[in-house]
Amino acid sequence: MVEQRSSEWYAGTDRNSYIHRAWMRRGLPENAFDGRPHIAIANSASDLTPCNSHLNEVMESVKAGIYEAGGIPLNLPVVSLGETQVRPTAMLWRNMMAMATEEMLRANPIDGVVLLGGCDKTIPALLMAAASVDLPAIVVPGGPMKTGTFQGVPLGCGTDVWRLSEEVRGGTLSQEQFLKSESSMISSKGHCNTMGTASTMALVAEALGTIIPGLAGTPAADSRLLESSHETGRLIVQLIAEARSPSTFLTKGSFHNAIVALAAIGGSTNAVVHLLAIAGRLGIDLSLDDFDHIGSGVPLLVNLQPAGRFLMDDFQRAGGLLSVLREVKDLLDPTALTVTGKPLVDYLDSAQIWDHEVITVRATPLIPDAGISVLRGNLAPGGAIIKPAAASPHLLTHRGKAVVFDTIEDMHARIDDPDLDVDENSVLVLRGCGPKGYPGMPEVANMPLPKKLLERGVRDMVRISDGRMSGTAYGTVVLHVTPEAAAGGALAIVENGDYIILDVPKRRLTLDVSHEELNLRSPNKATTDGFANPKRGWERLYVDHVMGADTGADLDFLQGSSGHKVSRESH
Repeated sequence: MVEQRSSEWYAGTDRNSYIHRAWMRRGLPENAFDGRPHIAIANSASDLTPCNSHLNEVMESVKAGIYEAGGIPLNLPVVSLGETQVRPTAMLWRNMMAMATEEMLRANPIDGVVLLGGCDKTIPALLMAAASVDLPAIVVPGGPMKTGTFQGVPLGCGTDVWRLSEEVRGGTLSQEQFLKSESSMISSKGHCNTMGTASTMALVAEALGTIIPGLAGTPAADSRLLESSHETGRLIVQLIAEARSPSTFLTKGSFHNAIVALAAIGGSTNAVVHLLAIAGRLGIDLSLDDFDHIGSGVPLLVNLQPAGRFLMDDFQRAGGLLSVLREVKDLLDPTALTVTGKPLVDYLDSAQIWDHEVITVRATPLIPDAGISVLRGNLAPGGAIIKPAAASPHLLTHRGKAVVFDTIEDMHARIDDPDLDVDENSVLVLRGCGPKGYPGMPEVANMPLPKKLLERGVRDMVRISDGRMSGTAYGTVVLHVTPEAAAGGALAIVENGDYIILDVPKRRLTLDVSHEELNLRSPNKATTDGFANPKRGWERLYVDHVMGADTGADLDFLQGSSGHKVSRESH
């Protein structure tokens, strides 16, 4: 039997090994310490993370698989982040969840880990942790919820919240009907049923190779999720026996495949910042421009909200991720491996599309070129991104006057002011929402449209921010402007009435103001007063050390891997 890392704690007859074994002998038999692998199940279940609240059930199936394969399963509750619940934004704690999980994996007597996540930040944080500690690891995604209906119409959670709330503000839906839809929106366990960040990160994690192929996208209420969870438990024992940790199979090619998948499924822009952060933990040279270069020319094949019509249970019924990737197989890196030890491309030939309305073939894409576009110019020298698949085509080339909001509070206070100097050609600008400025880079960039324009039938405008946008949202929204306003970016000195030029085909975002004029400007007091200035705790640490969105918004001292070695005994 292979010498296990956990044996450093349990093997021997001295006082320390006695202590380590004795305190675990609460039902474990003596042979649990004979060299069998001890495997953590990093479990982000929490009642306050409603999308992950069912993961305790998933954990039990993983446990059974581990035990069947000869391992010792150990539930390890980890920091959990509920996207819809925590304030000011779950993104503020993604790095904390990653750091805390990494430290607990390193500190404990374990030989590998199964990562249970679902809600937006949980899978990215768990993968960042696993990459940094570099023990054998596999992800089990919690899966999307089933589709709810309201007045006979399917509801896409998140996407239809944005849509219905704008209809209320525009006077086409009553407040009473809006509130009645609330109990129909979330109809079962699981995360968002749109192609939001949760679904995107599960599918992208599979394209990376960290999930058993074919599992991502399985609905939370589907019994096949538990079947695959059991199989994952068996597989992690094999990974440990073969010493296959993330660094042994995650390569630049793995990230190449993830970017191709991101474009083909019409995935969330949030995947950009998460993939950059994961790559940073592995020491892989992934840049913002890679998303444009690799994603350019990849067709959108999945007709799901917010870029399309259907929902995640339709996607799985229609053939799921593997059927999509089969259509773009020639664009994938054939050498990139999965947790099974086989290349991802080996799983594609037998995949089939069963509903061509939901998943279309390469010859008839929904959009021929659906990759994330990276914009640069004097307004975003470090880059900004836009998702053309969720934007209005007529706005992808646009010149308009800026209407500037200094803070999120300023935007909420003035957006519906009938005297706001705005029309459908204006460009809404929201600043102070980057990693340092907010803090945490919240999902506020898809600003609501001014009520007076909604009442005139306007449903999209160009919007620009250093913040993020929910993966369930849509519109012509320029995101992740870098450097952010709080880090000295030009966004901080845009003034009302300045012309802004957006040219997505040419990848340009330009403030049409002379260099000389910009050099004379400085941020106004309302802008700087809005920047975060925490005095203590995690927020202080975060603001002092967080990097820009263009590198994944990780903390500067967390990049790279520290491995799994622990230098000293505890007694």
